[in-house]
Amino acid sequence: MALRGNLRDFTISQLLNLINLANKTGTLVVEGPSETAEVAFRNGKLAYAQIDQEESSLASVLYKAKKISPGQYRSIQQRASNISDKELGLLLINAGYLSQEDILTNLQQHFSDIIQRLFTWVEGFFHFDNDSLPPDNRISVHVDLENLIIEGSRQMREWEQLQDEIPSLEMALKFTDRPGTNLRNVNLSVEEWRVVSYINPRNTIRQIASATKMNDLEIRRIVYGLLQAGLIETTRLEGVSKPAPTMRVFPTEDKEEQKSLVNRLINRIRSL
Repeated sequence: MALRGNLRDFTISQLLNLINLANKTGTLVVEGPSETAEVAFRNGKLAYAQIDQEESSLASVLYKAKKISPGQYRSIQQRASNISDKELGLLLINAGYLSQEDILTNLQQHFSDIIQRLFTWVEGFFHFDNDSLPPDNRISVHVDLENLIIEGSRQMREWEQLQDEIPSLEMALKFTDRPGTNLRNVNLSVEEWRVVSYINPRNTIRQIASATKMNDLEIRRIVYGLLQAGLIETTRLEGVSKPAPTMRVFPTEDKEEQKSLVNRLINRIRSL
């Protein structure tokens, strides 16, 4: 299948549908405005995915999923950096740290997340390399594309709505003078607390996304939720600066700490 073209003419959903229906084996290379993705398929199923130089190694995936501790991750980096993912997987299984199912499940989730990110790419070029697969030292998975396509289509509809609500990431944010919700009942997620800690008229939404390592969809989703809750509002950018936490806010399960954090947020808003 000689396949190459422009994402303006052929969407990610259409590409995945074609690969799925044709049971193709090979690697889809998608060159976006600032990133390049390589997604490998075997017999029409997702096998592997990576964006640029982002870590898709087994150790990195397990660390991000909190399946290994920071100490274990550092030890692997120092002592086992030269072994393949397959060898590392066997070591972890034989040592009783993880099961084969744990490893495959986390890799499947990581690669699926990359596919979901691709659904937000609407500009760029692609080509399909027949029979090209990841290096043998990487662990391949087998993920059906049907559910990924359905979820991606739903995500695209959400993306279009969020683009209408937040058309530019160059806008700045500030806390509202009169919040439209009872702040003492606020229950923010880990990601929302991270965003809140960077809200400042000197930081653009794009800068906040960069500082919190969120993609365009993730940052728009969280900002939209905070806007709808009446906690923040858009404002004109005051100068240009690198994002720096305006206050240190850390997610916690402790109820007293949560109450303290909310009170600090209330005081912060009242001081503006």
